[in-house]
Amino acid sequence: MTANAMTQPATATLPADWRDFFALTKPRVMSLVIFTGLCGLLAAPGSINPVIGFTAILCIALGAGGAATLNQWFEADIDAGMKRTAQRPIPAGRLQRTDARDFGILLSVTSVGIMGLAVHWLAAGILALSIVYYAVIYTIWLKPRTPQNIVIGGGAGAFPPLIGWIAVTGEITLMPVLLFAIIFMWTPPHFWALALFVQTDYAKVGIPMMPVVKGERSTRRQILIYAILLAPVAVAPWLIGGTAAVYGIGALILSLAFIALSIPVAMRDAGEDDIMKPEKKLFAFSILYLFALFALLVIDRVMAQYGLI
Repeated sequence: MTANAMTQPATATLPADWRDFFALTKPRVMSLVIFTGLCGLLAAPGSINPVIGFTAILCIALGAGGAATLNQWFEADIDAGMKRTAQRPIPAGRLQRTDARDFGILLSVTSVGIMGLAVHWLAAGILALSIVYYAVIYTIWLKPRTPQNIVIGGGAGAFPPLIGWIAVTGEITLMPVLLFAIIFMWTPPHFWALALFVQTDYAKVGIPMMPVVKGERSTRRQILIYAILLAPVAVAPWLIGGTAAVYGIGALILSLAFIALSIPVAMRDAGEDDIMKPEKKLFAFSILYLFALFALLVIDRVMAQYGLI
């Protein structure tokens, strides 16, 4: 990556307020993190004190916010060169880079410490791993070096349901590992759908996202391949007897819809339509897919608990 490929972030000229610090935590991403973490907690067998459960979800949120903040601290110069991210607090000059770094470290350390003291240290250890995975392994190592960054880095966002489950049970079993695997397999087609219509931003700052390095045709094929591979992983909790048919059939229908929406994306030629409606439709559905899938997991658990299935 050359120095000319990036624009240096502006020096903060105005005092930051709480909204700038909140923006560093990537609230939209955090909403998905909180939701999947909560679903993992609610779907786990056994029970947890509501206060402890709330604390666990709060720690997951704080940890995710800390990792996101450290991501923006490290990538401030890259964000400044991308239209999609140029108005984030650091590149826009509303926040000092060192303040973001210190805030990210504070959130990360606090989240792990509280999780360990209030819940248990296995959950805290996995939370710490998730922060390091996103802030270091993905952000610093993978993202600027390989087009497989999203494939390997997908684990960063896959930890919340695993942590939520462990907060209740205190152990790692096959079910929470499958929940991790679902998000891991979901991340590439989800993110590559976005990357297809913002690839010029990544190319401008020298980030080797799949469409930039391997081209649109390869990326489109891989989106369909991962959508197909995601289906059996999503249905697997039902197949192993971890859920009932409410989840299993719902997961199958959602996954078939995911594949159906991936087909027109895979079949299109590069540059065929600058509007990229199929890609945007797939990206939007992929978010709905994950919310619906994990909601079904909780619904299935509640219905089974009350003898409705």
